[in-house]
Amino acid sequence: MRWIVRTQNLAKSFGTLKVLKEVNLEVYPGETVVILGGSGSGKSVLLQILVGLVPVDSGRIWLHGYEVTQFRKEKDWYPVRLKTGFLFQIGGLYDSMTVFENIAFAMRYHLRLPEKEIKKRVQKILDSVQLKGVEEKYPAELSGGMQKRVGLARAIALNPPLILYDEPTTGLDPIMGDSISRLIRHLQRTYNISAIVVTHDLSCAFKVADRIMLLYDGKIMISGPVEEVKKSDNPYFKQFLKAIKE
Repeated sequence: MRWIVRTQNLAKSFGTLKVLKEVNLEVYPGETVVILGGSGSGKSVLLQILVGLVPVDSGRIWLHGYEVTQFRKEKDWYPVRLKTGFLFQIGGLYDSMTVFENIAFAMRYHLRLPEKEIKKRVQKILDSVQLKGVEEKYPAELSGGMQKRVGLARAIALNPPLILYDEPTTGLDPIMGDSISRLIRHLQRTYNISAIVVTHDLSCAFKVADRIMLLYDGKIMISGPVEEVKKSDNPYFKQFLKAIKE
């Protein structure tokens, strides 16, 4: 299997609004693909479709060798979701749980490890995202940047070969945004994780991407390595860059 994610002619509408139209993409093992696009372009919807949170209207999707568009039951998704981490735009942490409990939750449910081993793993994961000594804190006690890193720690708790990032730097100041971007790159290089990052943050995109795609008018309008895309004469990409800079 050459790819870890593949979509073919993916389409999604909400009423009369066509959000995605014939989206075709592939992500290869160990690769980080960044999908750029403006607000309302369908970036987050695409991620939610990939993990079954939103149903697709038409097209086909393969993840980890499974054609997920053939799934009919919730339990069909279990082996795919065990191999896929998801960093939600708003963090998605359980407010009533401590940081430790948030990260340990999936380990307890899926791996059924002894508590001693879970504690050891949680501490190692927190160390990998540059957080120490916050195990007993609640999400409300953390800054936005720290919450993002806890969300990332939870996303990698089961050592997934694929992570989906939904606007990982949104709501963060430039320094913290840069820190999160460098952390995403570090995790990819350290653990050979494949990733899809959806964002409108060009700084983040250029730091973490192996390949960049532009989602415009429901379709992938441009795709290529970072330096190649930077030099693109594609009018849609130029328009996007101009809008972001303004």
